[in-house]
Amino acid sequence: MSALSDLKGRLPIILGQTLVAGAVIYFALALFHNTQANLEARNIASGYGFMAVEGGLPINDTLLPYSPSDSYGYAFLIGVVNTLYVSALAIVLSTLLGVIIGCARVSTNWLVSRLATVYVEVLRNVPLLLTLFLCYSVALASLPHPRLSLSPFEGVFLNNRGLFLPRPQFHHSFWYVAVAFFLALAISIFLVHQARKMQDRTGRSFPAGWISLALVLGLSAITWFIAPRPLDFDFAVLQGFNFRGGMVLKPEFTALLSGLVLYTAAFIAENVRSGIQSVSAGQRDASKALGLKPWLTMRKIVLPQALRVSIPATTNDYASLVKNSSLAVAIGYPDMVSVGGTIIGQNDQAVEIIGLWMAVYLSINLIISLFMNWFNARVQVVER
Repeated sequence: MSALSDLKGRLPIILGQTLVAGAVIYFALALFHNTQANLEARNIASGYGFMAVEGGLPINDTLLPYSPSDSYGYAFLIGVVNTLYVSALAIVLSTLLGVIIGCARVSTNWLVSRLATVYVEVLRNVPLLLTLFLCYSVALASLPHPRLSLSPFEGVFLNNRGLFLPRPQFHHSFWYVAVAFFLALAISIFLVHQARKMQDRTGRSFPAGWISLALVLGLSAITWFIAPRPLDFDFAVLQGFNFRGGMVLKPEFTALLSGLVLYTAAFIAENVRSGIQSVSAGQRDASKALGLKPWLTMRKIVLPQALRVSIPATTNDYASLVKNSSLAVAIGYPDMVSVGGTIIGQNDQAVEIIGLWMAVYLSINLIISLFMNWFNARVQVVER
């Protein structure tokens, strides 16, 4: 009787959930059939067969070899690679800048703290699109023409066509340097691990970090000088109205990267600030009593604990950064959205391209979330 009465009590809930699920399925089917009917009325064939057709798209900033005779699919891949490239660089640089600004926010120096506060409050409350426009207009308006290029270093030229840098050309002997570097890195990781075990067991510290740094740099440098000509550089040369040779960071890429870094760093700085302030003042007082210097207290005590608080919010900022990179279309950088929009304009295959956009962004952000969740679990304190 109790089971029957329980079923009668839950029957309205089950019925309501069934009706809602049926309504969602009906709406999805109606939307699908309506889309198919509209495509047929406009003589647009659905599917991804067009991706193998020659695209004829001009893409002026690529990491991989590309020509307009390549297919739409390869052009879209170029856009995906550009998105990954600028997003990865922006994540690294915004993290470094965000940590610096976040530490400055809690600094005892009044001027440093107020400057960091102004930076955070301004960048967080100005739309990213305006920041991108500002970076792009500054990059184009304030820089000289190629013939009047700024040259802060030998072989480096800055003008309104971009930042021209020497292009490295690796020879076969460079692999010896790479092998020496990774070998020294593996030895250093083992050394640091053993030093931590010794400290946990005996309480005595061992300068494994400095020794590891000297090992990595020293072994790599020795191999560099022993190996026969491991690396050459191709320098940019002014020919006519522009430079030829070398490699160039174009204004569109520089403006997008700068805007993403400045904007995201303001949010990461707040995560770092809140993490630092979550560490009790008693631990700082204890470190002073032990005679630790302020920078050592911050590195050894405060930041490791602040990291556990900052990671979850920073994960969201990383995901937002990847999605915000789609604003590259506003300043002409050929990312995935820009290339896909051009393909839609030529083929009217909007549904397929939008589906690819959604799949790529979803995949990237899921990978970021999985990695950050794994890293978050590693740094958390495990109670035993």
